[in-house]
Amino acid sequence: MAAIISKLKSSTSSNPPSLESNPILQYFEVGQESSCAGPGLVWRVHDAYRKSDGKECSVFVFDKRIADKLYKPKRKDSILDRIKACVITLDNMRHPRMLQIIHSLEENNHTLAFASEWVFASLHNILAWHEATPPPPTTGSPVIPHQIILSPPTAQVIQTSAQQRPPYAREYHFLDIELRFGLLQIIEALNYLHYTARQIHRNICPQIIIVTKRGTWKLFGLEFVENINHDPLDMISVPPWSIKVAKICQPNLDYLAPEVQLSGHCNILSDMFSLGLIICALFNNGKSLLQTNNNPMLYLRQIEFLDQQVNEVLPDVPSGLQEAVQRLLSRDPHPRPTTQLLPLINFFKCQSEPAIQAMQFLDVITIKDFVQKGNYYRGPLLEALPFIPKKLRWQLIWPAILMEIKTPEVLASVLIPMMWITNEATPEEFEEFIMPALKSLEFQNLMNQTKTVPAVVTFMENLHIVMRKCSIEDINREILPLIYYAMDNSSSLVQTSSLIAIQNTADLLSDKVLHYVILGKVKTLLERNQSDVKVISLILGIYEKVLTRLERNHILEAVIPTLLAMRLSDPDIITRVVKLYKSMLVEKKFGLTTNVMATKMIPSLAPQTVNPTLSIEQFSSLMEILYDMLENINKYQRGKLKSENVVAPSPERRALRHQTSTDNVNAPPFNIPNLRVEQRKTSSAEDMARKNSVTAPPPTTSATGSATGFKSTGIGQWFFGSSNSTNNDSNFLRVASVFPNRRLSDNTLMTPKIKIAPSCASSPGGTPGSTTGLPTRRHSSIGPQERRGSAVNLSPPTGGSMPNTSSSVPFLLTSSMQSIRSRRPSACLSGSQGSSILQQISSGMVRHLPAGSHCNVPHAQQPWGTLQGATSAGYSALRHTAMAVRKCPSLNITLTR
Repeated sequence: MAAIISKLKSSTSSNPPSLESNPILQYFEVGQESSCAGPGLVWRVHDAYRKSDGKECSVFVFDKRIADKLYKPKRKDSILDRIKACVITLDNMRHPRMLQIIHSLEENNHTLAFASEWVFASLHNILAWHEATPPPPTTGSPVIPHQIILSPPTAQVIQTSAQQRPPYAREYHFLDIELRFGLLQIIEALNYLHYTARQIHRNICPQIIIVTKRGTWKLFGLEFVENINHDPLDMISVPPWSIKVAKICQPNLDYLAPEVQLSGHCNILSDMFSLGLIICALFNNGKSLLQTNNNPMLYLRQIEFLDQQVNEVLPDVPSGLQEAVQRLLSRDPHPRPTTQLLPLINFFKCQSEPAIQAMQFLDVITIKDFVQKGNYYRGPLLEALPFIPKKLRWQLIWPAILMEIKTPEVLASVLIPMMWITNEATPEEFEEFIMPALKSLEFQNLMNQTKTVPAVVTFMENLHIVMRKCSIEDINREILPLIYYAMDNSSSLVQTSSLIAIQNTADLLSDKVLHYVILGKVKTLLERNQSDVKVISLILGIYEKVLTRLERNHILEAVIPTLLAMRLSDPDIITRVVKLYKSMLVEKKFGLTTNVMATKMIPSLAPQTVNPTLSIEQFSSLMEILYDMLENINKYQRGKLKSENVVAPSPERRALRHQTSTDNVNAPPFNIPNLRVEQRKTSSAEDMARKNSVTAPPPTTSATGSATGFKSTGIGQWFFGSSNSTNNDSNFLRVASVFPNRRLSDNTLMTPKIKIAPSCASSPGGTPGSTTGLPTRRHSSIGPQERRGSAVNLSPPTGGSMPNTSSSVPFLLTSSMQSIRSRRPSACLSGSQGSSILQQISSGMVRHLPAGSHCNVPHAQQPWGTLQGATSAGYSALRHTAMAVRKCPSLNITLTR
């Protein structure tokens, strides 16, 4: 902008003589003439800018001395009135497809002047340059030697034509999308003129089509318009072109419809014929199919051969436009398509493409509200930018963006396509166009305004795009202060956007800035937002990107304290912290001590092991890092203790519950405490079988020297699942090894069936006066609802001799072992049930002692009545009296204390 204004000032040091006294100079600085336009090119177009705001524009100047040359004063006044009416009509229309007037007509004695939007040239100026330039050879066609060697006369003609270009010719090369877009704009302007303003233009030609600096096409030159009174297709009488009238007072004969010249009538389809001739000129190197040289007779002669000329030009016209051109140039007006039908042909169907739609919307964006503008910049324009050529981005899109960045309500939306263009810009384009625009925004001031905070957030989130284009000086002078200011800002949105900017620009920041400024500000920022999950996540993202660039002191002083200050509740946050800790452990340069692990890192992670929101993978990762740290502590501490001659057992890491399966766990062997079966008494049938079989191995001998029977030490201890024996072999059954020919069923221990004889009322479990039998009692090894009776009598009879029960004891103990084997050793009898069984066994055996038994009683024999009075203490009473039954041959049982 400054360069353009300085250029204009240098060119306005001496204003055109015709403009010295025109009032328009009070409002505009007018530069040199750049182009010309209007009927007969009577309007001289000058580059200018508005003094009030520096807006770039163009000033159209008409020199009245041109009208003075007319030989009739009435025609002079007529042309002046037409020119004034044209400007006034345009100013009143304010249609986006018509030339925009920004300052109304000003007049003095010598000139008429008005100001418009910034104009590049008229279409006539551009086509004049192409017409004066020889077309390049067709790409891909074979080169023939005689085509390269030109004869001297031909070479002279081409050189002369290139040197004799008109002074108003302007070089401009249209892209295909520009031609589509430009023609659509003229069609829309004519549609407005025909159906809304209800006027016929009558002078559609390249001289009245204006190409702006943005690349848009605008309609101009309303000097010869005719109003439509009824149907637009109705013919209106108009004078034909005549040599008796000055050419500036008549439409352009080279683009005139045949019905006007032949019959003196026209309608809206006459303008469509002129448009068809313009289309042919665009694809005919700028030349019109009618070259009349302002001669009506030559026009009539050429119009007869128009169809032939059209057929010659059609191969150069795009295929989607050929049929439309043939119909537009029909001598009969009826086949010509109207402005309502022409946009529907194949050539213009591309208007549904995002690029065409986006460019069309820009022409009417000034009349849209803030919401519509914001939606356009965020949506359609951003989608269309990849399809818009770079030339049009700077000509059409960029000026619109510069205009909108001054509006706070749409600034955030405008910055989005602005950043896209910045990313695609070259370093030269960035320095020339983008960086000055960014500096003018003053983002530090925008951070303190509520309306512009979203714009600041948008800019900070895309700051990495700008930094890649900036020089080091611009980064240090413009970008870094902006980041620091955003991190210290009180707005949470601005703070969050600053963290995003740091995360995106971490690779572009120097180590000095990162170590001494950014880490400290990040730590401070977390202290103010300890529970903000988004802030925590962004800070973790920064650490993940810059971790390898940090040193040990940065980890201990900045990173770990920041991680410890975080409130770990979100599973994703926990997982990311775990990954950071793992990276710190792997990196040797950080040198994390076991003290840091034990006092800081592990205490912060350990409570999360019971976090119910963790998945199995997250939990496994957490436990793994904890085990790794504990392993490091173990190795260090063990090495330290060994160096101090202290031996510590090596702890075994217990496998996690989910890492093991119960199918692989071997159950420990079932041990019956204090029971050893040496040999059982055999029946006569078994003795006969043994005699007929191989001689069995000799029976084992017990500690007491007995060859038969079995030894049970501490029956009370056996029932309660405890053992004080020092002989480990006494805890196992040794049946299979002693009797190899023994059946498996013979080794099965059955459930004991115990019945107490009704000897007296004091017998445990007995019923006084009962003569029929013993009460049935439930055994502890059977179900609660199953009750079993006992057929074995362990109680002494009330009279007579004691029966020999030795033959029933093996069955008794065999069944007892089977019931006990179904119980764990620790599953002891408890309460009165256990003591009751013990009382019955002890009382039954004690009662066998007096009457002629072979038991050796070391103490004095006591009367039966004394022993009969034993209470529920049972076995305890025997212990207090120091009584022991060493051996009872009738039962084959030895009891020891």
